[in-house]
Order: sequence, then structure tokens, then C-alpha cells
Amino acid sequence: MNLRPLHDRVLIKRIEEAETASGGIIIPDTAKEKPQQGEVMGVGDGKLLENGERVPPDVKVGDRILFGKYSGSEIKLEGDEYLILREDEILAVLA
Repeated sequence: MNLRPLHDRVLIKRIEEAETASGGIIIPDTAKEKPQQGEVMGVGDGKLLENGERVPPDVKVGDRILFGKYSGSEIKLEGDEYLILREDEILAVLA
């Protein structure tokens, strides 16, 4: 894939959760919520300030992150689903 987000945007691939609950109950696809965890697949150059300076992003390719449930825009590339969101929509980086 050859896609580079612009400015302060980040390309995310959702990390799917397990299909069974802690009690061993299998959760069907229709009842699952979309995961709020993902892996950074691409990062833009950073936010451009009014004075012309560019602030580098805090995340890098390969980071695992948490983001809001309704954040970003969903896209489909080469059969895979991705999410493009602004860096300020990222809630946390998982260690």
C-alpha cells in the first residue's frame, strides 16, 4: 500500500477484538461494537501552525493507540478497511 496521510492526519488499522466473551459466549458480528483500538499504519508530516512552523506528530508507524468510538473517516483500500483521523482525535498510545 502506498498511502501517506497529509498534515496532522493518521492512518489507522483497527485491531479486532476476540469473538468470545469472558464466559465463553460467542458474540455474533451483528452484536459486536467496532474496536476503539488500532495500529498506526501511516502518519502525516504534522500540524502546520499559522506562523508557518510544523509541529511533528507524537505517534509513529507501528504504535498501538486508543481513539474515540465515532472518530475519523473510514476508507477501504486493497480490500482492507482503514480509518483516517486527526492526531488530536487520538486518546492514548498503548505501551
